[in-house]
Formats: sequence, C-alpha cells, structure tokens
Amino acid sequence: MFQNDLLRGKRILITGGGTGLGKATAQRFLELGAEVYICGRREDVLIATARELGERTKGRIHFRRCDVRDPAAVEEMIAAIWTEGSLDVLMNNAAGNFLARTEELSLGAFQSVIGIVLMGTLHTTLACGRRWLQARRPAVVLNVTTTYTESGSAYVVPSAVSKAGVQALTRSLAVEWGNRGIRMNAIAPGPVPTEGAFSRLLPRPELEQLAKQKIPLGRFGTVEEFANLAAFLVSDGSGYINGEVVTMDGGEWLQGAGEFTALGRQLTDKEWETMKPKKPLPTK
Repeated sequence: MFQNDLLRGKRILITGGGTGLGKATAQRFLELGAEVYICGRREDVLIATARELGERTKGRIHFRRCDVRDPAAVEEMIAAIWTEGSLDVLMNNAAGNFLARTEELSLGAFQSVIGIVLMGTLHTTLACGRRWLQARRPAVVLNVTTTYTESGSAYVVPSAVSKAGVQALTRSLAVEWGNRGIRMNAIAPGPVPTEGAFSRLLPRPELEQLAKQKIPLGRFGTVEEFANLAAFLVSDGSGYINGEVVTMDGGEWLQGAGEFTALGRQLTDKEWETMKPKKPLPTK
C-alpha cells in the first residue's frame, strides 16, 4: 500500500534501533527511501544491524553508540548528526522492562527503567526539538508507549510509570509545539514478539497461549505491522494527525486492562525467583 519513495528525503533517528521493533522499523524506513540513524548502548549490535540492513535494502543507514539516559551523551550525538543535516523525524523506541513483583524491586531497578524510557525520551526530544524550533523547521516525533499507560499493569510497574509519562509528554507537546510545525504522536503496541525481549516476559510456553486468549484477534502482532504503522505516522500522509496515541493490540485492552496482570498471577514462587533480574536489561 506504500509508495517506494514515501519517505524519500527524510532523515530519521530511531533510538534502540539495533534490535526488535527498532530494527524492523529501521528496515521499513530504509525500504521507503529514508536515510536512517540508529542508536543504542551496544556498539557491536549497532554495527551488525547497520551492515545487515544496509546490504538488505541498499539504503543509507548510520549508527551511533549512545546511552539515552545520559543527557550529555544525547546532546553530543544530536549535535554530531546535525553537522550532516537536520533530522526530520525522531522515533523514541529505546525501552527497558521486566516482569517482577514490585515489592521485590530495588529503587535502582525503577531508576534504570525510568531513565531509559521516560528520561531518555525527554533527552532526545528536547535536544531535537530545541533545534527544530530555533530553525523554525517542521518535524515529527513518534514515541512508543504501551496499552497500559492509563489502566496500569501489575508486575511491570516501572514500565507503566515510565510509559504513562511518555504519553503525557506526547500529548502535552503536541499542543505546545503543534503551531510551530512539530507533530507528536505515539504507538501503543500490545504483544509483538521480538527476539530476546518476549521470552524474558513469558517464561513458560503455555503463557503464550494464555496471552493469545486475551486478544480478540487470537494472535500476536508482527514487527512488520508495527513498522508499517510507524511509516504511515511519520509520513506526510498523516500530516493532520497530532497528539494521537494509536493502539495496535488486536483489541486486547478492550477485553481487559493490564497486559501482564493475569500472566503474572500464573507464575510460581520458584519462577519468580529465577526471573529476578540481576540488573534491568533493555527490551529493545
């Protein structure tokens, strides 16, 4: 349904772009003609992804190692990108999550997830936004939230807290910056299996079936479906969409609030013990 040149001329940064949803979206953006930057904390992953997607799509892809929790590192990255030209689109995708009983989490666990998801989104958005506003340049920000930002969800409280903040940021800046040409939107995906992240959140195979039973469509989403939605929302074809959070979950949240609430109640004490994170790991 997309023209091959839909994103031609667009320069796009995807945080957490080395794996999962970020990687799939980077590939789709490249296929549609965009020039793409990806960033993340693991340089070896970024190198491999940039090489793979560059060969697969023949598109222009660049990578920069950056921990979005560090505002100085973010500012350095954005300044370096701007020397090659202004970005047109920022996609805040970097995230961290894990299934855990809240009372067993340290403050450090909360700080790590909040640092990546909420503060990381704020750091990149402000670094780009200030430059766009000063230059009076139109642009698009696409954030990745979740379906439990308003309902909350048991057992993923750091993520729920952080993503709710990202949703509020999206809608607030859509109003504040909209009249100056900057659109802010978000995607709230339900279960979309990605390498590594999904297995950590569903430790038993039968939990997958339980999760699917909560979805009216009876299946999980795909990274391709997510990437196509992202491509539409950052394109000029969605130019009158601003401040919107688009839910992509097969109808799951309509059927019952809190994506992980029911799943968490199926785990045994032994499984909870084995799932305790030594440190929070990013899921994307």
